[in-house]
Amino acid sequence: MKRCCLTAALMLFLPWAGAAEPTLTAASDLRAKPAFVLHIEAPDDIRDLLTRHLELQRYRELTDLSDDELARLIRQAQEDARRLLGTLGYFSPVIAMAVQTAVADTRVVNITVTPGAATRIEQVTIEFTGAIASDALAAAQREQIQASWSLRAGNRFTQNAWDAAKQQALRQLTTLRFPDGRISTSLADIDPETRQAHLQITLDSGPAYRMGELAIEGLQRYDTALVQRLARLSPGDDYSQAELVAAQQRLSDSGYFDSAFVSLDTQADPAAATVQVKLREARLQKLVLGIGASTDSGPRLSAEHTHHKVPGIDWRALSKLQLDRETRAIGSELSSPPDQSNWRWAVSGLLQNQQLGTLDVTSQRLRGGRKQNNERIDRNLYVQYDRAETVDTDTTQPVIAQSLSANYAFAVRNYDSLPFPTSGWGWGAEVGGGTTLGNERHAYTRLLTRWQGFWGLGQDDSTRAGAGRLAMRAMAGAVIAKDGISLPSTQLFLAGGDNSVRGYGLNDIGVTLADGSITAGRYLATGSVEWQRPIRLDGKLSDWESTVFLDAGAVANKPAEFTAKVGVGVGARWKSPVGPLQIDLAYGVDVQRLRLHMNLGFTF
Repeated sequence: MKRCCLTAALMLFLPWAGAAEPTLTAASDLRAKPAFVLHIEAPDDIRDLLTRHLELQRYRELTDLSDDELARLIRQAQEDARRLLGTLGYFSPVIAMAVQTAVADTRVVNITVTPGAATRIEQVTIEFTGAIASDALAAAQREQIQASWSLRAGNRFTQNAWDAAKQQALRQLTTLRFPDGRISTSLADIDPETRQAHLQITLDSGPAYRMGELAIEGLQRYDTALVQRLARLSPGDDYSQAELVAAQQRLSDSGYFDSAFVSLDTQADPAAATVQVKLREARLQKLVLGIGASTDSGPRLSAEHTHHKVPGIDWRALSKLQLDRETRAIGSELSSPPDQSNWRWAVSGLLQNQQLGTLDVTSQRLRGGRKQNNERIDRNLYVQYDRAETVDTDTTQPVIAQSLSANYAFAVRNYDSLPFPTSGWGWGAEVGGGTTLGNERHAYTRLLTRWQGFWGLGQDDSTRAGAGRLAMRAMAGAVIAKDGISLPSTQLFLAGGDNSVRGYGLNDIGVTLADGSITAGRYLATGSVEWQRPIRLDGKLSDWESTVFLDAGAVANKPAEFTAKVGVGVGARWKSPVGPLQIDLAYGVDVQRLRLHMNLGFTF
């Protein structure tokens, strides 16, 4: 009896419960149903503009939008669309709007646009007022502004192009001599019937400014002379925003300051406007511990200590310790503050043990001289003492060689951007001459040069981005000396590794001796050609690139004995936040094996 009652109750309950679900679903569908659907028939650029900015789009989600209210919004939308099309240079478009009811009572708003011919620039007038108008020294600046004006006669008029052209002209005015420059008047006179635009802009330069003395804030342990030598801004020079930015960068890169901000006081006398320099000094001492790994040298531990003002001499001391599979090194360098030309005195010492070829080399180096590091050119003049103790794994008697040399080294960088260059070149060279030390002394000359270049492929920026670029590098070295003399192996050459000939280990390419061991040689030649091509994700350029490369190199004691070692492979490049990451899989043709190479950063 109880079972029958329970069954009946369930039968009464289930139909009611089953009917509730469709009712809820219908309510949910009603809430999700838009007030109307917008359909736009127009050229791609116009359709994209209306889809993003048409005011009518805001009302699609209203659930209680009446037909009368929709009709009112459509009338407003027609004027809104006409205004938007004007920003693209279409001032006489034909715009048709209609509402129709589709399936399930959904209203569809159809917008059909026939833009007609675009408005073209008929005439451009650029005028100047203020000091720039009459200053003979500003003639070149006026000509540059006019010559680089981007919206020329015959071009299609758009609001974005008009705004961009004005901003470019203003930047060119205010970045040199006239920081108070402004646009006093601008007019785009549009004739919808002839579809012509007459553009007029007046640039008011204000007074010409010259830089005065530096007003320095934030110094505690350093004197103003150091800041003046690093900034290299001369009172009386014409104001240049580029020079202020370069001075700010030099101060930041010097290591003495955690932050630097350089600006011109435009409230001061234009004839000698104060240059304001706001600084925050770095800590007097800094210790950096590092852990890492590379395919050349395996796991790596490092420690670097900096003392910015050594007591008694006020020079900077930079000491480094490095431990990895191939090298164990400790060294220190003392460098003076820069002079007016950014030259520094420097003395350094280095003690290291490393695997050069198949030989174990313990070396000491002492160096003293002057160096100059700039944005694009580095120079170094120094005298160097080298001592190397070489041990063959099969012998117990070390071979000791010593030398004393005078050297000059430089590097020139002409890249479009760092640390991610896409075009340009770099060239460096070292020239040295000296003598061996010991029982017998013999003169020798050491030469080394290196070069790297990037070439974009394609005819213009759009095709060049898809085709990628060629990256090429080359290195050549020679030690010219009498046969049979003993030179420190650190003065000779080896090849192979991530930045040399890929497919071979670090310093694996050298002179092969009779017992099969590999040692450094007197002559070096390496080269590489690489095709770097951007990788697209979802049709857009990404931060990744694919590469195909060919490397070759040789080391010998005589040029006639050169035998090239070749490596080929593929790889990838990533524009990481800390610099370019290089990942390569290379095949060493001579050793017939694959080798993975990874490297982070760009240096030349």
